[in-house]
Amino acid sequence: MANQYTFIGQYSYQIDSKNRINLPSDFRKQFKSSEKNTFVITQGLDQSLWIYPINEWKKIENELSSLSSISKINRSFLRNYLRNAKIISFDKQGRFVLPENLLNFAKISNNVSIIGVLNRIEIWNPEVLKKIDNEKIDHLLLDSLAEKVKI
Repeated sequence: MANQYTFIGQYSYQIDSKNRINLPSDFRKQFKSSEKNTFVITQGLDQSLWIYPINEWKKIENELSSLSSISKINRSFLRNYLRNAKIISFDKQGRFVLPENLLNFAKISNNVSIIGVLNRIEIWNPEVLKKIDNEKIDHLLLDSLAEKVKI
């Protein structure tokens, strides 16, 4: 099944005094009317925040619910991934409040980078993102992964 979202690009924003931020209009336009501007925000990997439109989140829930609760590592992963997930809606101006616990996790205080990654949106502290971007990358591994992508 083809992906119904194509979040791409990078945007720079500032958080206001009420911890609100705007979702880029290019991203807001992709939310379906049935979603009522609702999404799930949670801790991502690499100290970022991940946003999934509610319809996309339901697919992730299905995948997560297939993990065996008998496995200790599965229980730990689910607990840590889901404990900070929150359902949020953006207002008519595209604003929403970033929860304090997620701001602390991602070390976000003022400026943010918002990045589209196909079916999800990532929110980063620009300094953390810069550090990750500057990490040494194994180019042989990247080449190997790129060969698997059919363009």
